[in-house]
Amino acid sequence: MRRLIILSLITLILSGCAVGPNYKRPSVNVPGAYRGAAPQEAAQPAAESLGDQRWWEVFEDPQLQELIRTALQQNYDVRIAATRILQARAQVGITRADQLPTISGGAEALNQRSARSKFFPEYETSSNQVDLSLAWELDFWGKYRRATESARANLLATQWARQAVISTLVSDVAAAYFQLRELDLELEISQRTLASRRDSLQLTKTLASGGATSMLDVRQAEQLVFTAAETIPDLERRIEQQENFLSTLLGNNPGPITRGTKLTEQPHAPEIPAGLPSSLLERRPDIRQAEAQLIAANAQIGVAKAAYFPQINLTASGGYQSSALTSLFTGPAGLWSFGGSLVQPIFTGGRIRSNVKFTEARQQEAALVYQQTIQQAFRGVSDALVEYRKDREFREQQEQLTFSAEDAARLSETRYRGGATSYLEVLTNETNYFDAELGLAQAQLNELLGLVRIYRNLGGGWQEP
Repeated sequence: MRRLIILSLITLILSGCAVGPNYKRPSVNVPGAYRGAAPQEAAQPAAESLGDQRWWEVFEDPQLQELIRTALQQNYDVRIAATRILQARAQVGITRADQLPTISGGAEALNQRSARSKFFPEYETSSNQVDLSLAWELDFWGKYRRATESARANLLATQWARQAVISTLVSDVAAAYFQLRELDLELEISQRTLASRRDSLQLTKTLASGGATSMLDVRQAEQLVFTAAETIPDLERRIEQQENFLSTLLGNNPGPITRGTKLTEQPHAPEIPAGLPSSLLERRPDIRQAEAQLIAANAQIGVAKAAYFPQINLTASGGYQSSALTSLFTGPAGLWSFGGSLVQPIFTGGRIRSNVKFTEARQQEAALVYQQTIQQAFRGVSDALVEYRKDREFREQQEQLTFSAEDAARLSETRYRGGATSYLEVLTNETNYFDAELGLAQAQLNELLGLVRIYRNLGGGWQEP
């Protein structure tokens, strides 16, 4: 009969209800296609997306891949995020332990002698005891199950937070590397231009010494030299600072960075497949993190509502007690106790009701944050798509401008050497060509940065080898 009662009690506990709402994903207004996508994809979005590709498939420069691998191993933000996962996992274990009974054991030995007094003689007592005790609050209303559900959701949110950190890190390393290679290109352009202008200055001085031109032409030629020369120290400063920044992303002290493919040779597709907007909800780490936080907040409502119902506690203890240690486990030395209690809140001054309202408001906030995160994600993708497309168009126009400026500079130099024009024309066209080259380098960088932004906004980069 006792076993039957215990079995029935366990069955009742396991089948007990869990108060509070079960999680249901909020409805979200998902567009059929991204605004800013290419016309053919906007008309009929493809299932494949750049965000589904792994980062080593998107960034094909071997040196950049090596930098990203180093960053994933050594970057402090990633390592900090990993320790937060360990904390959240331990918290799940702490919370889950509340569902189980607590069992403790003890042993006690006491020998005591009392001195003789006027009314009592001296005497000695001896007591030895060993026992086990059990305490268990039955989770009949699901308070601890809901708390464990919340803790597990927080663990999942922490894991997705780490994925978001990895995605951001991959994008930051790629962007910083492309910016470094653009500065290298600007330095190369400046050094090449400086060498060319020095040769032109030397020729102008020779012509001036022979009376074929004026000292004004010499001064104008010097302006071209000094204009190119002044950019070099500033570019060298920016390059070293960019190397320091990239070293920090890698988790290293400031130092030099090994280069790989040139900026102008970095492979990237002219059109980027964005994929279906609905798949973004499953791919973007920040969206998954926000949803996990919503699940945790939803479970906390059940924890708060369980306080309305009675707390049922079971206690039991058993052991042996004897005045002589030799007879502790023999004879009539056994002792045991078993009991239960039920405590029903009657008046709490509105504390329980206010706590329920508090958790419901937290859940509503988490739901709004989740929906806002999705909306911002759609905007981020759309902005990145139109930016990449327009940056590509700008780069194409800048290439034509650079070609035209180069040809104009060549023609003006030829005309000057033939005596058909003044050096002012050379000055103007050389300046335009130098500015156009630097502008083209910046346009090429912006196009690559646009690719990085699309990849990050589509939720790519957190996939690990």
